[in-house]
Amino acid sequence: MSHHTTVAGELSAAPADPTSPAPAVRPIDIVAGYARQAAASLHTVEFDPVSRWYRRLHAADDHEVWLLSWLPGQGTGLHDHGGSSGAFTVVAGTLHERSLIATPRGRGAARERLLVPGATRAFGQGYIHQVTNTGTEPAVSVHVYAPRLTAMTIFESDAGVLGRPGTGPLTRLRVERSGEDW
Repeated sequence: MSHHTTVAGELSAAPADPTSPAPAVRPIDIVAGYARQAAASLHTVEFDPVSRWYRRLHAADDHEVWLLSWLPGQGTGLHDHGGSSGAFTVVAGTLHERSLIATPRGRGAARERLLVPGATRAFGQGYIHQVTNTGTEPAVSVHVYAPRLTAMTIFESDAGVLGRPGTGPLTRLRVERSGEDW
């Protein structure tokens, strides 16, 4: 795997919730090792024709690691990661990421990336994005979250919202919780 790492948000920033301690583990520091392990065992990955398949590879008090598979057309809604920072690496296939960023004038803008095997994205708390397999082949990725992922807010993600960011607040559709929704 080639290595292409991009960073979104401040990875060393204080937690968004000042009462939660900063994680001892930085996801960007450990995602590559888990991605190498996943690449060596792709034969164990499952693919679900109905929705993305996932398996937790590791859980510690301060972080967790997930393996995901994506068939063509499968993806996430526009979401955040609660109070967690994270990193993910594409192990196989290609993923399309659409993220929301703030411009220098404080307005929102959409940024799109095509992520190929070896590409890594790291992000801080408060990062909002949507990931989809828009290719013709299955994709596999490894995701690390610190602290452990406990909730994700799902936002309205129709083309109009992403095509005109900065025109108003995002509409929150729901909050998904660990142990209930995944």
